[in-house]
Amino acid sequence: MEQKTKNKFNNIPKRPEADLFGQSGSLPARDEELILVHRQRNGEVLALNEINNRLEEKKSALEIRLNAKNRELRETAQVLQKEIEDRTRELEEKIEESQNSRVALMNMLEDMEDLRRRAEEESEKTLAIFANFVDGMIFFDSGDRLILANSRMMSYFGARKEDINQIKGKKIGELKEFAGFAPLVDFVKNSLSTISRKELFVSDKVVFEISCLPVEGKYGKVGTLLIAHDISREKMVEKMKTEFVSIAAHQLRTPISAIKWTLRMILDGDLGPISEEQSEFLEKTYKSNERMIHLINDLLNVTRIEEGRQIYDIAVANLGKVVGELIPGYVDIAKQKNIKIDFSNHAAEAPLVKVDVEKIKLVISNLIENAIKYTPLGGKISVVVECENSWVKMTVSDTGMGISTEQKERIFTKYFRAANAIKMETEGTGLGLFISKNIVESHGGKIGFDSYENKGSKFFFVLPPSNK
Repeated sequence: MEQKTKNKFNNIPKRPEADLFGQSGSLPARDEELILVHRQRNGEVLALNEINNRLEEKKSALEIRLNAKNRELRETAQVLQKEIEDRTRELEEKIEESQNSRVALMNMLEDMEDLRRRAEEESEKTLAIFANFVDGMIFFDSGDRLILANSRMMSYFGARKEDINQIKGKKIGELKEFAGFAPLVDFVKNSLSTISRKELFVSDKVVFEISCLPVEGKYGKVGTLLIAHDISREKMVEKMKTEFVSIAAHQLRTPISAIKWTLRMILDGDLGPISEEQSEFLEKTYKSNERMIHLINDLLNVTRIEEGRQIYDIAVANLGKVVGELIPGYVDIAKQKNIKIDFSNHAAEAPLVKVDVEKIKLVISNLIENAIKYTPLGGKISVVVECENSWVKMTVSDTGMGISTEQKERIFTKYFRAANAIKMETEGTGLGLFISKNIVESHGGKIGFDSYENKGSKFFFVLPPSNK
């Protein structure tokens, strides 16, 4: 525009100053106006040129700012594009993860459904076993409320299978409302928290073995299971067997005693002289007869224990003195095997005990005889009487064959003899320790042992003082 203006004014023909002012040097009025216009136009052109320059500067500045903005916008667009791409990629990854999670969740749900189905099957099996178990069973929860009872248990205590809904949810004490359960309630109400096995005599002909089993879960006690096993027939057979043994022992006792005294009279020469060879054979026969008498006495003691007919003549006695009276009788027997017996009485001032002296002598004799019998030649036996926590304790230690670990649990059972004992000493009834245990426990005492195979045994029993 500025260029066009310049061109417009440049094209005006210039007149010589002489022409403009004439010969006289003065201009006509019209020319003067033209000159003024010309000058005014030149001034406007300059002003316009200045404005144009300013506009050009502003335009350049605007272009620079615009370019900067465009560059900034491009950079922002690139950043946004990158963020969009990153976000898009993240969303795609999340969508993929979500799809994978969905697949995994579906698999888990399928697995859970399979586990649930298996759990239901196992639960049905367990309930079926519980319901059809050959013994009577009742399950109480941790609050001692009845949850399950099988039909066998219901029939044992005079209830019908349909009555289970009436007793479900009731506590053990509330079962007394059902008359048939009264004996069971009285029997187990104080032992639901401990493992126990006891015999419940409902009548003379009906006996149950009640097992109480607390059931522990991961977070504590889940409940208690009661199992009732009918042992009425076993008890009847056991009673018949006990009666048979008792009758047989009593019937054998008289002729065996007669044989003993006859043999004794012959050996003592009361019926005439006998040769040395005859005396030797008769002595062996006498010893065998003595063993038979000992066996019969053991059988009679066992039958009395089982029938509850054991009679005790209780008196106050000094256990150390009782043991001391018996020891000399075994010293000579031990010498035959070159076994030394040491006796230590540390209970001279120990409290007295209330015992049946003859029965306690039987226990002491059993322990010492076993020690002599199962200790090899040249061994040693130690007998100690001492006071322990105000109780009186007797211990018989030996250097004998000991007892194997797997047979220790049966050592006090009836007719049991350890395998190594049978090999070493073929004779024996397996009744001595059974009788000893029952005698000690009937006196309120305890009997036990420590033993290691091929190293020796230590049998002991403790009795409460007479003031307890």
